[in-house]
Amino acid sequence: MIIAMILAGGVGSRVNADRPKQFIEVFDKPVLAYTIDIFEENEQIDAIEIVCHDNWIHYLEQMVRKYKYTKVKWITRGGSTFQKSVINGIQCLDKNINNNDYVLIHYGAAPFTSSYIVEDVIRVMKKRGNAFSATPCYQLMGTNDGEESKKWIDRDSCLQIASPYGFKFAYLKSVYERADKEGLLEKIEPHVTSLIYALEDVLYKAYGDQTNIKITTKADIELFKAYVLMKQKEKQERD
Repeated sequence: MIIAMILAGGVGSRVNADRPKQFIEVFDKPVLAYTIDIFEENEQIDAIEIVCHDNWIHYLEQMVRKYKYTKVKWITRGGSTFQKSVINGIQCLDKNINNNDYVLIHYGAAPFTSSYIVEDVIRVMKKRGNAFSATPCYQLMGTNDGEESKKWIDRDSCLQIASPYGFKFAYLKSVYERADKEGLLEKIEPHVTSLIYALEDVLYKAYGDQTNIKITTKADIELFKAYVLMKQKEKQERD
């Protein structure tokens, strides 16, 4: 079984909105609903778990009913940090799935992800045990030294890491168990992949491209509006 764990527990303060960014409405539909669509419509996904901001669980339950999401099987409370939210999600799944199942971790505010990206992460995850969407760095890169930039960085040595992150469930649990024993959970930048690097494990690359971004700023919301209109036009032309 393949389960999508969608993280919707953050507040997204950099968007400067009156609500968490995953619940901002774009053409009368929450960003989170567009993200759920990605996995609801993918035939390889068997079930969806949503780790939700505590104050928005009732809203989410209404949203699931409104859009008739049949794959959303579990809604659990988010934590005070990214890592605690993932741990809550793992603990919920541990009661409901097997160690040999697979879990894709995805951000609720990452609605751009294509089905091709999801399927390639699944392909690599099944072969290697873990996978992430990897995009080459196409822009020139330099160091950020306050108001100056003093050193050029070889972009070919860098990758942009994006969700979904895919894991065999037994391995995902082991990452957090080992990280807890080594005292890493409060020290490491809040990403599953960061913990894996800190544990000196190996991450495996799946397909990624520059469209696979997470909504972080107000400008990203405007970009997503254009993306939705483009997809609607493409659908009309096909129909």
